[in-house]
Amino acid sequence: MDLEPKPAEGRQPIQSYGDGGFRIAERRIEGAMLVLPMRAVAWPVDAMASITLDSLGPLREAAGELDLLLLGCGPRIEPLDAGVRREVRNWGIAIELMDTGAACRTYNVLLAEERRVAAALLPV
Repeated sequence: MDLEPKPAEGRQPIQSYGDGGFRIAERRIEGAMLVLPMRAVAWPVDAMASITLDSLGPLREAAGELDLLLLGCGPRIEPLDAGVRREVRNWGIAIELMDTGAACRTYNVLLAEERRVAAALLPV
Protein backbone atom coordinates (compact mmCIF):
# COMPACT_ATOMS: atom_id res chain seq x y z
CA MET A 1 0.00 0.00 0.00
CA ASP A 2 1.33 3.45 -0.90
CA LEU A 3 1.39 6.18 1.74
CA GLU A 4 1.80 9.94 1.38
CA PRO A 5 3.80 11.17 4.40
CA LYS A 6 4.90 14.77 4.83
CA PRO A 7 7.60 14.62 7.52
CA ALA A 8 10.24 17.24 8.26
CA GLU A 9 13.39 17.14 6.14
CA GLY A 10 15.83 14.39 7.06
CA ARG A 11 13.13 12.16 8.55
CA GLN A 12 12.52 8.54 7.49
CA PRO A 13 8.96 8.29 6.11
CA ILE A 14 7.46 4.90 5.32
CA GLN A 15 6.29 5.33 1.75
CA SER A 16 4.88 1.86 1.17
CA TYR A 17 4.73 -1.62 2.63
CA GLY A 18 3.84 -5.09 1.37
CA ASP A 19 5.31 -7.96 -0.63
CA GLY A 20 7.69 -8.80 2.22
CA GLY A 21 9.29 -5.39 2.63
CA PHE A 22 9.07 -1.62 2.83
CA ARG A 23 9.95 1.52 0.87
CA ILE A 24 11.48 3.98 3.32
CA ALA A 25 12.98 7.33 2.31
CA GLU A 26 13.01 6.33 -1.37
CA ARG A 27 14.64 2.91 -0.98
CA ARG A 28 13.12 -0.56 -1.01
CA ILE A 29 14.13 -2.81 1.88
CA GLU A 30 13.17 -6.46 2.21
CA GLY A 31 12.31 -8.04 5.55
CA ALA A 32 11.75 -6.58 9.00
CA MET A 33 12.81 -3.01 9.80
CA LEU A 34 13.49 -0.73 12.74
CA VAL A 35 12.57 2.80 11.70
CA LEU A 36 13.82 5.67 13.81
CA PRO A 37 13.07 9.31 12.98
CA MET A 38 16.45 9.88 11.30
CA ARG A 39 17.41 6.37 10.13
CA ALA A 40 16.06 2.97 9.21
CA VAL A 41 17.92 -0.29 9.79
CA ALA A 42 17.32 -3.91 8.88
CA TRP A 43 15.93 -5.82 11.85
CA PRO A 44 17.04 -9.47 12.23
CA VAL A 45 13.61 -10.66 13.44
CA ASP A 46 11.22 -12.96 11.61
CA ALA A 47 8.37 -13.35 14.13
CA MET A 48 7.05 -11.79 17.34
CA ALA A 49 8.48 -14.71 19.34
CA SER A 50 11.99 -13.86 18.16
CA ILE A 51 11.95 -10.26 19.49
CA THR A 52 14.54 -9.89 22.24
CA LEU A 53 16.17 -7.01 24.07
CA ASP A 54 19.26 -7.59 21.92
CA SER A 55 17.21 -7.27 18.73
CA LEU A 56 15.89 -3.94 20.04
CA GLY A 57 19.41 -2.64 20.77
CA PRO A 58 19.19 0.36 18.39
CA LEU A 59 16.16 1.55 20.36
CA ARG A 60 18.06 1.42 23.61
CA GLU A 61 20.81 3.52 22.06
CA ALA A 62 18.18 6.11 21.03
CA ALA A 63 16.06 5.84 24.20
CA GLY A 64 16.59 9.47 25.23
CA GLU A 65 15.21 10.58 21.87
CA LEU A 66 12.08 8.38 21.84
CA ASP A 67 8.81 8.19 23.75
CA LEU A 68 6.91 5.59 21.75
CA LEU A 69 7.57 2.41 19.77
CA LEU A 70 4.92 1.27 17.33
CA LEU A 71 5.37 -2.46 16.93
CA GLY A 72 3.93 -3.75 13.66
CA CYS A 73 3.23 -7.44 14.37
CA GLY A 74 2.61 -8.49 10.75
CA PRO A 75 -0.90 -9.09 9.41
CA ARG A 76 -2.47 -9.25 12.90
CA ILE A 77 -1.69 -8.22 16.47
CA GLU A 78 0.22 -10.81 18.48
CA PRO A 79 1.52 -10.67 22.06
CA LEU A 80 4.99 -9.46 22.99
CA ASP A 81 7.03 -11.12 25.72
CA ALA A 82 6.12 -9.34 28.98
CA GLY A 83 9.76 -9.14 30.10
CA VAL A 84 10.81 -7.43 26.85
CA ARG A 85 7.90 -5.01 27.10
CA ARG A 86 8.71 -4.18 30.74
CA GLU A 87 12.42 -3.57 30.04
CA VAL A 88 11.72 -1.31 27.04
CA ARG A 89 9.35 0.64 29.30
CA ASN A 90 12.24 0.97 31.79
CA TRP A 91 14.19 2.64 28.94
CA GLY A 92 11.42 5.28 28.89
CA ILE A 93 9.75 3.99 25.72
CA ALA A 94 6.10 2.93 25.65
CA ILE A 95 5.11 0.17 23.19
CA GLU A 96 1.90 0.02 21.16
CA LEU A 97 1.18 -3.24 19.34
CA MET A 98 -0.76 -3.13 16.07
CA ASP A 99 -0.80 -4.80 12.68
CA THR A 100 2.01 -3.63 10.39
CA GLY A 101 -0.23 -1.55 8.11
CA ALA A 102 -1.64 0.40 11.04
CA ALA A 103 1.85 0.84 12.50
CA CYS A 104 3.15 2.29 9.21
CA ARG A 105 0.27 4.74 8.87
CA THR A 106 0.40 5.80 12.52
CA TYR A 107 4.18 6.23 12.39
CA ASN A 108 3.92 8.60 9.44
CA VAL A 109 1.26 10.73 11.15
CA LEU A 110 3.27 10.98 14.38
CA LEU A 111 6.49 11.63 12.45
CA ALA A 112 4.80 14.50 10.56
CA GLU A 113 3.74 15.89 13.95
CA GLU A 114 7.43 15.71 14.98
CA ARG A 115 6.65 13.29 17.79
CA ARG A 116 9.40 11.15 19.33
CA VAL A 117 8.37 7.87 17.70
CA ALA A 118 10.00 4.77 16.23
CA ALA A 119 8.55 1.72 14.49
CA ALA A 120 9.59 -1.93 14.66
CA LEU A 121 7.97 -3.61 11.67
CA LEU A 122 7.49 -7.22 10.65
CA PRO A 123 6.78 -7.46 6.92
CA VAL A 124 3.47 -8.39 5.34
